[in-house]
Amino acid sequence: MSFDVAAERYDRFMGRYSALLSSQMADLAGVMAGQRALDVGCGPGALTTELVARLGAEAVAAVDPSEPFVAAARARHPGVDVRQASAEHLPFDSGSFDVALAQLVVHFMDDPVAGLGEMARVTRNGGRIAACVWDFAGGNGPISALWEAAHDLDSDVVDESELAGARQGHLVELFGDAGLIDVEEHVLDLSVEHPTFEDWWEPFTLGVGPAGRYVSGLEAARREALRDRCRSLLGPAPFVVAARAWAATGQA
Repeated sequence: MSFDVAAERYDRFMGRYSALLSSQMADLAGVMAGQRALDVGCGPGALTTELVARLGAEAVAAVDPSEPFVAAARARHPGVDVRQASAEHLPFDSGSFDVALAQLVVHFMDDPVAGLGEMARVTRNGGRIAACVWDFAGGNGPISALWEAAHDLDSDVVDESELAGARQGHLVELFGDAGLIDVEEHVLDLSVEHPTFEDWWEPFTLGVGPAGRYVSGLEAARREALRDRCRSLLGPAPFVVAARAWAATGQA
């Protein structure tokens, strides 16, 4: 899946959460000075920022299928080799990197096993691959309250709980299917305080991702009913949204 939205919209929708994941992902992958790293599905560059801070721009490459995201990542990270490409067709030679990471990306790959296999191909033997996906199946994603409210109003709503990697153990299965070895499962937790309900709700109106498209496609009355149900579920502001991501690591 390619996100054909402005980078600033994605920042407002998911940036506050993905930025907090980035340091945890880099730690999980064992990113350290002297390595060369690839950020797969980089978006506007939240994880790229963390990798540059640890390795320097010249040691970091990034890819994303979205033209607006690639443009933003290039502008924000001078010196990083940012290319427009999908995970399934990485434009790099085999063994080019010490580590390859995919943060909040596997569930949007057209073929997750092929994408992870490509990550392994471009990573040197013994190099590390890491990926994470929100725990949508367990209702622990940062936007899970939106989907809970949607189901309360319409039991036929298709949410993100069935996407690749969104349930416990599934990333590990995908890593194994992609031929990775020494695969381990991990849990990443974070929390974000929202000062007002609108601070949480407004990004859903920007049309970003499956949740944004769902909200934007509702008629005004149904959107208002969804908004009210979300407010009821979240309680009075300020409130804290706790989120969990399933993560996996393995070796090429």
